[in-house]
Amino acid sequence: MPFLMPTRTESFVLCKQQIDARPAIDFLARLNETRPQDRQATLFHLVLRALARVFDERPRLNRFVAGGRLYQRRGIWISMSAKQSMAENAPIFTCKRRFEPSETLEQMIDGIYDILAGGRAGRESATDKEIKLLLKLPPWLLGWLTRMARRLNHWNLVPASMIANDPMFASVFVANLGSVGIDACYHHNYEYGTIPIFVVMGRLHRAPVVVGEDKIEVREVFELKYTYDERIEDGFYCARGLERLKYLLEHPSEL
Repeated sequence: MPFLMPTRTESFVLCKQQIDARPAIDFLARLNETRPQDRQATLFHLVLRALARVFDERPRLNRFVAGGRLYQRRGIWISMSAKQSMAENAPIFTCKRRFEPSETLEQMIDGIYDILAGGRAGRESATDKEIKLLLKLPPWLLGWLTRMARRLNHWNLVPASMIANDPMFASVFVANLGSVGIDACYHHNYEYGTIPIFVVMGRLHRAPVVVGEDKIEVREVFELKYTYDERIEDGFYCARGLERLKYLLEHPSEL
């Protein structure tokens, strides 16, 4: 399949899920009773936790294609983006973190707060510093370096020192549009890097939900929308993973 569809642009599949948020909201209310006010657990944390669990349980989703070959990734790496503040002109920063299957939910939450605190305080990441340095180069040299980086990426020969800090080399990229009150949308995948899955989380809103066999209730829900590179594994395997993700988010005590 990678030779028939050599790019992510021609290999993506789109899908979406509606998640009943009531169980998660109740779970978070109990969990946050014992957490500091400035480190409250959120729905976004639960989504990240559920994704990490699914990657651990279904490792064939944690693969990527480079140069027509399929590779198994070492470790579960999730990249995410956030605004430095709620101001319209506030910059967006990106970061990535390794998620260990053995860590507890609260350890994961605290680890994410530690990473996001640096970005929201305006501290430059290693990637930010590298980009600033590159933008000082003359256009012809920057263009040549970019072409070389793309070629190395195609051959899966990007140095480990570059991959370590680059959020484009991860298992999945997650964008939380719900945090700024926006509905979920489908996001493009990137040709650069090795991310095969892009997840966008939308805002909380009220919608009809089927409860039991024949009852409908209006509940708080949110949407997750996925852009998936089907070359890493067939759609059936991915669909089972998404079913598991939805189950975990609607039964958060299992996280």
